Amino acid sequence: GEPNNVEFLLRTLAGFMAHPNVGAVLAVDEGDEAVNNQRVQRFLAEHGYPLAAVPHHFLSLGEGFQASLTRGEAIIAEWVPLVDAATRTEEPLSELKIALQCGGSDAFSGVSGNPLAAWVAREVIRYGGSANLAETDELIGAEEYVLRNVRDLATARQFLGTIERFRERLGWHGATAEGNPSGGNNLRGLYNIAIKSLGAAMKRDPQVRLDYVIGYGERMKRPGYYFMDSPGNDLESIAGQVASGCNMIFFVTGNGSITNFPFVPTIKIVTTTGRYELLSREMDVNAGAYLDGTPMDELGGEMLDLTVEVASGARSVGERAGHSQVSIWRNWQQRDGGNLDRLRQARPPSGEPLPVRSGSAPADVTFDGLARDGSYAADRIGLIMPTSLCAGQIARKIADQLNRKEIGRGRLSRFVALPHTEGCGSAGGANEGIVTRTVLGHLTNPLVAMALLLEHGCEKTHNDYYRHTVADLGVDPLRFGWASVQADGGIESVTRKAEEWATAAVAHLPEPRHAAVGPKYLSLGISSLGPITDEAAAALAWLIGTLVRSGATVVIPESATFLAQSAFRQPLLGDQPVAPTLAYGQAAGISGLHVMETPTDHWVETATGLAATGAQILLAHIAGHPVLGHRMVPLLQVTSDQAAARRYGADLDLTLEGAPVHWGDQLLDLVIRVASRTYVPRLHGQGNTDFQLTRGPLGVST
Repeated sequence: GEPNNVEFLLRTLAGFMAHPNVGAVLAVDEGDEAVNNQRVQRFLAEHGYPLAAVPHHFLSLGEGFQASLTRGEAIIAEWVPLVDAATRTEEPLSELKIALQCGGSDAFSGVSGNPLAAWVAREVIRYGGSANLAETDELIGAEEYVLRNVRDLATARQFLGTIERFRERLGWHGATAEGNPSGGNNLRGLYNIAIKSLGAAMKRDPQVRLDYVIGYGERMKRPGYYFMDSPGNDLESIAGQVASGCNMIFFVTGNGSITNFPFVPTIKIVTTTGRYELLSREMDVNAGAYLDGTPMDELGGEMLDLTVEVASGARSVGERAGHSQVSIWRNWQQRDGGNLDRLRQARPPSGEPLPVRSGSAPADVTFDGLARDGSYAADRIGLIMPTSLCAGQIARKIADQLNRKEIGRGRLSRFVALPHTEGCGSAGGANEGIVTRTVLGHLTNPLVAMALLLEHGCEKTHNDYYRHTVADLGVDPLRFGWASVQADGGIESVTRKAEEWATAAVAHLPEPRHAAVGPKYLSLGISSLGPITDEAAAALAWLIGTLVRSGATVVIPESATFLAQSAFRQPLLGDQPVAPTLAYGQAAGISGLHVMETPTDHWVETATGLAATGAQILLAHIAGHPVLGHRMVPLLQVTSDQAAARRYGADLDLTLEGAPVHWGDQLLDLVIRVASRTYVPRLHGQGNTDFQLTRGPLGVST
């Protein structure tokens, strides 16, 4: 359906594509998305974005994965000489547009870091440039200061209007701005949103007036000081500022956030000398020197010089580190508060499996299981689990390094990281519970032989949060490794720590022990996307019934299209009503057939939830085009859609054709081959995978 954030999304994509820092643009879609190339092109044209000056191409996929990669690479290859030929020229400071941001704030953010960023922004504006203040909810309580110097009454009213709209949106989700401060904020003296906001507002120098109020991602067309409506979530907010035209980011941090954007340089300002010394390889500016006695004018002059150097091509610390994150202001489901009470009062699913009709005998099949904790699983992997978006790319870098060094060779098949967009900057209802449940489900998935939780250091769902959570569930926290990008001294230090943990943990793993075991050790997630024939639905019903009667656990998402077909339901479930037995991401504690809640129709979010239930293999019947797989759990893609088979046959694992009476056996054979590691699903093996936590109906950015 139409996403609530469609205007935000279109403005952001358009702003990215026409950004001065972008040398060329390849826009890729499947063609059937709510926001696709055609819609983006129309938006660009209707709103006058200067895309004609940027080499660009709109590519719609309509063939196999490798063929699409080849097409994309050929297009980009033509642009490389043109982009490489670009040269720098002297330009006035009036061309600078500064994004003002803070994250992982502490009690000194409003004393040293934010005033320093404001000082430099003031000078840039004095030379004819622009600055952009963001994060609407992080100015609640500081409205009087923000409006102490404002262009006119209309601008003041615009600003107050954004505050009221933000409060209203939070209210739809049963949340308030008081949910914004993180545990790290509280620990370092920011006890409520008003105190946090007073510090955040110091990114406007007293001598600078508020000139303009704009919407999320709306372009800055004149010089001056702007406020842009956006959430307190740093990365969602930064995406809007970049889309508005910002070509430099000042990021102020107390804890030591290492946020960077891919194509706009970030100058990171840390508020205290002690934190700077801990993270000197991650931070650009020590604003703590002001607390130590250095005059603000002296610090400001030095940082202004650094700003000019970075704008002239010198690489910031974050650019040298080679990591970055992007997240656009996410969609929210609630459009008003009408369903709030009903959603709050909804009872959780029982966790009891559905009764399956008796019929065919249990399957007389086995798979090559790997021993694990008195049980057997289809594989043994090491998991690097980031606890927030900011730790995501670093987790992936760690997993890649461990695989390159073959740390788990002989005892693990591979290390996997699961980057996502959650962990901080969101609130509303049971959202944290959904995130926690899904993360824990992956940590305890039967495929995972060892796991490390990697925190950024200032998120809401940090390591201590998970330590207490797993202990409350009766799981020993010592079962996992724990690492912190900030507390362990930055990217290089935390990478070394993770490697030391992995080396020691692998050494304690027993040698792999194989055994031919029955389906009772298998857990699967099975779904269908798009139209499905009665014959294919009946084959899936036979497969599920056979596996469940043999002792396996099968989880179906409530969004599976075959659930609406009698050809599926009658042979398997009869006339019984079908309701979810598991919440999204809830581990299936009792074997049998389960139906999992699916708060959205987003396939990647659905696959993430299925993997958290404990599924070791995913299977989906697709119509149209293939879908993204899960990063950790292999996804088999099958079809009975002959048009899809002709176009995407190279990416599909099985085309159901011939006598339908044999389709169930073909599906079962494919599942057993994956479980025995003699077959790797095609797109999974090529890395066409993703991972995304859902926010549920009450989740909202804060």
